[in-house]
Amino acid sequence: MSGFGDLGNRLYRGQKSFKIVENRKAWYAISALLLVLSFAVLGLRGLNLGIEFKGGAEFAAPVSSATTQTVTTAREAVNASGTTASSVTIVGGNKIRVQTPTLTTEESAKVSQALAAALNVDEQDVKIQIVGPTWGAEVSANAARALVVFLVLVAIFIAIYFEWPMAAAAILALAHDVVITVGIYALSGFEVTPATVIGFLTILGYSLYDTVVVFDKVKENTKGITASSRMTYSEAANLALNQTLVRSINTSIVALLPVVSIFIGGIVRQGSGTLYDLALAHFIGKVVGPFS
Repeated sequence: MSGFGDLGNRLYRGQKSFKIVENRKAWYAISALLLVLSFAVLGLRGLNLGIEFKGGAEFAAPVSSATTQTVTTAREAVNASGTTASSVTIVGGNKIRVQTPTLTTEESAKVSQALAAALNVDEQDVKIQIVGPTWGAEVSANAARALVVFLVLVAIFIAIYFEWPMAAAAILALAHDVVITVGIYALSGFEVTPATVIGFLTILGYSLYDTVVVFDKVKENTKGITASSRMTYSEAANLALNQTLVRSINTSIVALLPVVSIFIGGIVRQGSGTLYDLALAHFIGKVVGPFS
């Protein structure tokens, strides 16, 4: 770590410099490729929307010991009842959650009976919840409105404090992060839930933080720069990027530590939930964000 700190000091003083601005076309090409791939995957595969967005039935049953075998047993029981389970997960380590497409009352009763028999629990302990797509659509609409307001306020603030080209660059960086994150979700097949949407929105704030830090340093380095200066605008901007590079990396690592803890905890427990969905979106976004 001392070597990394020494690198940060040398970058800040200008004793060492990475040619980031000079190689900007290469970075733009990488981002363009990632964006094209993200849009292509979204178009070909789409997102794996959760039950809140597409509607369906959800069954929850307590189990004494939740294992992979328990998940398999529950899935086979649902399939044997004549219904295909769209998702079977362990929640909290002691509960099985089964999601299916929309079912009739008779079909729900068959699934409930099959799960009770397969998991050796009373049928009354199997909780049934019918979810319509309206709630998910409302969440999406509210998120879209919040996103528009957020982007407008951000653009106004950055345009006033810095200048309008920086405001445009900040908005592009935000769009870059969200599109690539959504593309990774489409490629991996991770389920998109309302918690995931919230995670996408919080990614914007984190991405903006890094952007403002860099812009502020660029503003400081280029203040009063003239044609007679020994340093050009591009060189001053490149120095600002190098000066904030280690800080951005350190901030990202520190921010990722609790996110990784939640994420790994969800994997170990073989479960899912609001915290797990938030951690997953944050993990992807906080890896993509510093690059932009």
